Amino acid sequence: MASWIVFSGFGACSLLVMLAVAFDPSPLQDFCVADTSRPAFVNGLACKDPKKVTADDFLLSGFHISGNTSNPIGSAVKAVTASELPGLNTLGISLVRVDYAPRGVNPLHTHPRASEILTVLEGSLEVGFITSSPENRRITKVLEKGDVFVFPVGLVHYQKNVGHGNAVAIAALSSQNPGVIIIAGAVFGSNPEMSEDVLARSFQLDKNVINYLQTKF
Repeated sequence: MASWIVFSGFGACSLLVMLAVAFDPSPLQDFCVADTSRPAFVNGLACKDPKKVTADDFLLSGFHISGNTSNPIGSAVKAVTASELPGLNTLGISLVRVDYAPRGVNPLHTHPRASEILTVLEGSLEVGFITSSPENRRITKVLEKGDVFVFPVGLVHYQKNVGHGNAVAIAALSSQNPGVIIIAGAVFGSNPEMSEDVLARSFQLDKNVINYLQTKF
């Protein structure tokens, strides 16, 4: 019995350690305003001297300005990370504004380091994410103004404007540097290029189709 208690305690401690390293670390001070001029390379950004911090370090203006959606995917993403808003450094959060033209899409992508909670400000959006293999189940919903939807960390997801006018959404992410992997661009636009044989076998497509897709990215 004693050995089982020790083992269980070790397992619980291991789980806590894994949870602790799965997300951005907790701050060790009131704030750590990013100092992008510092050459030091750290897991995050170096801290500005607290004595030199001002209110402007915690402010970003212009988030109400619409993005340019005149592109092939019909959407524009404006990110707010510690690079744009230095006061976010070490706080473990970030923000994006997404503008969608009619039928515009925020294409299939994933955030390797963050969950995302999205709020629709204007328009109607079809949203969805895909669960892990082997189920590959698509969880999807049409959202209207004021609706909120969550995308779990690391899962492939998307949004599509299904209304007749423009749409706008704001999303918060649980990391100051969530990262983004746009699936099509990563697969067909890698540098250096992925082997066409690997892609052809992975997607079960003719190599000529693979070559064409690579030219698009």
